[in-house]
Amino acid sequence: MLQGRTVTLSMVCVDKEQRYSIERELSHVVMLDDTDGYFVIGGGKYIRGIEGYFGPLVYYRNRISPHSTTEVVIPDAVKSLNLTGWLQTCQEFSLEMDLKISGYSLKAKQSTESESCSDDFHKWMLKDNLPSESQCEMWEATVPHRRYAAKLAKLLAFKHRGRRVSLPAVGRALYSLSINKVGRASSTEVVIRILPLLLQAGCLGDSRALHMSSVLYSTELRVKKQPNKAWLLALLAAQKDDRLALLHLGHLHHQGLHGVPADPDVAYAYYANIAKQTTLDRHNPSPEQTFTEAIYLNNEEVLKSQTNEDHHLFQWLRLQARKGAAEAEQAVARMLFWGQQGVSPNIQKAVRHYERGAVKLGDPVSMYDYGIVLLQGHGVEKDIPKAITFLKKAKDQGYVPAMNALAWYYEHFERNYEQAVQLWEMADLLENADAALNLGVVYSQGLYPGHPADQYMAYKYYLKSANRGHIRGAILIADIWNTGIPRLISRRPSDAALWVKWAAEHNGYLGSILRRALNSYLKSDMISSLLYYMMAAELGYAAAQFNVAYLCEQNSGGFLDPAFASRCMWRYYNLTIQSQDPDTYALIKMGDLWYEGQTDGQKDLFSAAEMYKLAAQRNEPQGWYNLGLLIEEGYRLPLLALIELGLSELYMADNTVLLSALYKRCRDTEDTDSYLPCSLALFKVYVQSFQKDYSVAIRYSIAIAVVAAPTISLFILGVLRRRVLSPN
Repeated sequence: MLQGRTVTLSMVCVDKEQRYSIERELSHVVMLDDTDGYFVIGGGKYIRGIEGYFGPLVYYRNRISPHSTTEVVIPDAVKSLNLTGWLQTCQEFSLEMDLKISGYSLKAKQSTESESCSDDFHKWMLKDNLPSESQCEMWEATVPHRRYAAKLAKLLAFKHRGRRVSLPAVGRALYSLSINKVGRASSTEVVIRILPLLLQAGCLGDSRALHMSSVLYSTELRVKKQPNKAWLLALLAAQKDDRLALLHLGHLHHQGLHGVPADPDVAYAYYANIAKQTTLDRHNPSPEQTFTEAIYLNNEEVLKSQTNEDHHLFQWLRLQARKGAAEAEQAVARMLFWGQQGVSPNIQKAVRHYERGAVKLGDPVSMYDYGIVLLQGHGVEKDIPKAITFLKKAKDQGYVPAMNALAWYYEHFERNYEQAVQLWEMADLLENADAALNLGVVYSQGLYPGHPADQYMAYKYYLKSANRGHIRGAILIADIWNTGIPRLISRRPSDAALWVKWAAEHNGYLGSILRRALNSYLKSDMISSLLYYMMAAELGYAAAQFNVAYLCEQNSGGFLDPAFASRCMWRYYNLTIQSQDPDTYALIKMGDLWYEGQTDGQKDLFSAAEMYKLAAQRNEPQGWYNLGLLIEEGYRLPLLALIELGLSELYMADNTVLLSALYKRCRDTEDTDSYLPCSLALFKVYVQSFQKDYSVAIRYSIAIAVVAAPTISLFILGVLRRRVLSPN
């Protein structure tokens, strides 16, 4: 609390509800003008934060808090999380494990076990064989799952010959054991068995285990849904700077899920944290990171393109590269450098392919890539003169990114801003994202020759860079929208959160989870695939949400309980369609679910038509087709829907005309597979229309024939008579 020169800081001890306060006198009265600028709680660009958990905050702007200084007020959110309970239980478990490890280490030093002891850990991890006779001490027998922790601690102690084993090492081993159990499981019941192991691993410092536990408490996969516990575990993992946990918390606050209040500013804070680390992670590639690829399991063509170092597709590309195909050389190098399409990252091998494409083939793309790795020292010794030589050759062949790289060299190494800006301006005219970003930076820092610092010009270039797909450009534009520029740019917290979310979703640690999920799917390990995709889906990643729904829909081999599969399909397809660019398959499936009445047994044709309409607007033939089927069943499309489909003139038209228009659009899409069914549907409409018109004509003709029969008879006789008498 701030009053004049007095600052009062109060702290509450939650478990005993005790309050402690401290006062400090400042040298002068503090005048806070909160009508300009912005508040940052917990540290920011200009001030360091503190380590801890920030709960709900109330800012009393022009009045004193209604609570007395002696009153203990603990927010409901803090009480419901029970953070103190977790920390106390975890501390007790850690102390007990520490004692166990000390005892095992001492025994290991005194032991004369053979060298083969070091292989026991690996064998036990694979076979999970426990001693046939119970050797549990009282502590282990109380909680059976602690046997695994004790057993692992013992194996590690003997493996390291009595050297001290850390608690995090035991945590990592528990997490590996849990993953191994999932990979060998034939039923989702394995989730019940591994959850205690994951919680123990998380307590001992493994943030991956904390995140996986949080996901399990969110998804109801064999575990009772407990939103508060899921939130708590995500906070604990995020405290350890786990990238996935940060994304998870950002998503919770972005969407307001599990009782967490929707707050774009808090969501921005989480997203911005991982987004900024993503740019650093990309400059420091590691085996734990993989290029993030949005692969949908219903896309057979993309699935067939997945490969690995031993796959025939990768071997064919390598053969083409050796024959001098520049594009094949680029593809192989890209796969190896970033770990794309199922290939394990291997930067040293990638560099060799870059070098061959640059030196032997004279390929400008390879020259650029080789120049960059030489400039930064990735997988090869840094060699700046050699890097500049190749970058200049690539630039001379018109490769635009090389212009940007040379400009960066002139700025950072030669401090020649005139030359740098000239190259960046040229590259920017050719719509290069890096060039726009760098021009924004030089404007922001006042380094543009002949111009003072100009934050508004920097903003314009950052926005241009972000729209061209640059991750750092997105982060910088989000930073401006989060705080605003006084009198120039208003705050746009919701848009800021969207930009950093997009940037954060390029993180390589997310890419690794997605790759494990896909590899498990390709190996028909559906349980592991589902669990990994759920870990990514709970972060708000649309492709993973789709894939979870698709796995639940397919339910290969009946590995899921039908009731859970139905709920899972509904939930995750519903989440998928809320993304910025939903997959049309998900729109169609949600339309089908509304049509079938999956929620309460009642059909909702309006919602079904809305889903089909959204799919049709993306020129998805199934959307046009399903709208036609609804109309055939008697449903009348609202005027607004027809306007959005560009068919407003048919609102008062006969259903036959509207059906013809819908099925024609279905037939005329670029999807060749839809041509025949859409054409048959259109033909059916024509046939029905002809039958309708023909039957009316027959009925009309019969009526006239009955009334005018005598006249017609006379007329026919007259005609016949005239024909007879005619000279022709």
